[in-house]
Amino acid sequence: MSDSEHATASTSTGNLRVVGAIAGIGSGRLLVAVGHGFDTIKTRLQCGPIPTPSALSVLRSILAKEGVRGLYKGATPPALGWSAIDGVLLGSLHNYRLFLAQHAPMLTEDTPGKDVRRLGLLGHGLAGGAAGLTSAFVATPIEMLKVKLQLQTQRAVSARQFAGPVDCARQVFRAQGVAGMWTGLSGSLLFRANFFWMFLSFEGLMRGFAKLEGTPFEMSTGLANFLSGGLGSLVYWGFAIPADNIKKLVLFLTFLYCPRMMAQPLSGTRGSLLSIAQGTFAREGAKGFYRGIGPTFLRAFPANASAFFVYEATMRLLGAEKTRH
Repeated sequence: MSDSEHATASTSTGNLRVVGAIAGIGSGRLLVAVGHGFDTIKTRLQCGPIPTPSALSVLRSILAKEGVRGLYKGATPPALGWSAIDGVLLGSLHNYRLFLAQHAPMLTEDTPGKDVRRLGLLGHGLAGGAAGLTSAFVATPIEMLKVKLQLQTQRAVSARQFAGPVDCARQVFRAQGVAGMWTGLSGSLLFRANFFWMFLSFEGLMRGFAKLEGTPFEMSTGLANFLSGGLGSLVYWGFAIPADNIKKLVLFLTFLYCPRMMAQPLSGTRGSLLSIAQGTFAREGAKGFYRGIGPTFLRAFPANASAFFVYEATMRLLGAEKTRH
C-alpha cells in the first residue's frame, strides 16, 4: 500500500490551502446522491410520533403517499450546499492538520521505519473536531431548510407550506429575520464536534490496513480509503446520533410554530438545547436520543465510503501536501 504513505508536510508555510476544499466539493455531491433517501427516512423517524414507527413502515408510507420523489424532498439545499459544507469541512481539516503538524510537536510522533514525524491519532481527531465546528456555520442554514422540506408529507406541491428551498428561506426570514436561518446552531456545533471521532478512526483504520502490506490481505490505497471511510462513519454516528436527534428537534419545534401552519404568529421562546434534551429524556428515556439509528447506519457506510474514496483520490491527484499515514 505504498501510495497510502502520507508524510507530515515539513515544507508547508502558514498560507491557507484550498486543495482540501476543492476535493471536498466532489465528495459532498456524492454524499447527497448516495445517501439522501436514507436521510429523509431518518429525519421522519427523529421528528415523528411516539412510539417511534419502524424505518420500513416510514419508507412504505412515503412511497404510498408521496411516491419515490418523496424520498428526495429537501434534496436541493444539500445538493447545492453540501459541496460548500464539505468544501469547508475538508478544506479546514487539511489546514488544521498542517497547522498542528507544524506547531504542536506534542501531537506528532515518529513514523515507523522513516526519518520523519507524523501527526498522531489525537492530532487527527482534534483537527477533525475543529473542522466540524468550523463547518457548522455553513451547514446550519442548509440543514435547517432541508429538514423543513423533508417534514412536508403532502404529495402535491400546492398543498405544502413551503413550495421549495427559496420559498422556505423567504418565510423563515420574514418570521424570524436573519437569525432564523441559523436556528439550531448550538445543536449543529454539538453534533459536528463529533467529527473528532470520524477522522481519528479513519486514520487509525488506514494505519491498520497499511500493516497488511506484504500479506495475502494487502489492499490498494483506494480500497483502504473506501473501507476506512465507511467504517469510520459508523464510529462517528455511534457518538453523534444523540446530538443529531436534539438538533433535528430544535428545527422541528420551530417548524411547528410557523405562522402559516398554525394560523398564528410566532409566540413564546424556542426551546434551548438543554430543555429539548431534558424533554426528550423525560418522554422517551435514553432511547429517544437514538431515533433513526437504523437508516443512519444503512446510509453511513456506502455514502461516506464513497465520499472518502473521492476525497482522498482527488487529494492525491492534486498533489496536496501529505498530512497523514
